[in-house]
Amino acid sequence: MELKKLTVQDRGIITDLFRDVFTHEPWNDDWSDLEQLNAYIADLTGQSNSLTLGYFDAGRLAGLAMGYIKHWHAGTEYVIDEFCIDRQMQGQGIGSSFLKAVEVYLAENRIYRIFLQTENDVPAYRFYQRHGFQELTRHVSFSKTIGE
Repeated sequence: MELKKLTVQDRGIITDLFRDVFTHEPWNDDWSDLEQLNAYIADLTGQSNSLTLGYFDAGRLAGLAMGYIKHWHAGTEYVIDEFCIDRQMQGQGIGSSFLKAVEVYLAENRIYRIFLQTENDVPAYRFYQRHGFQELTRHVSFSKTIGE
């Protein structure tokens, strides 16, 4: 397995894996609007502080972490917006080894904290707990739909 930094130029393989993973269980996201999907991938991969990492198995993209570097009072952190493993490769420990490789990459680049959000009723929730992530009990997410 090999960890590589990806850019907006890798949009094709990024989009293919992302769409395949997140349009199926347990997420079932509707990414049928390709313009919206392409804009989302461009947002995550093409900003000045974007950091997208791919995990490759014999040249095939097996895992994907997309987010950005945030300079914060407590130090520089990696905010992960999306983390996924190819559906055909899940359950084989690849997610664990990918996450470890991401942590090593971040430490080598003097980034010592990861922040992410997930839902508490999906397998990812327990995955992150098993890997030492702490639930922020005082942290609250808010959302508001405008114009409906």
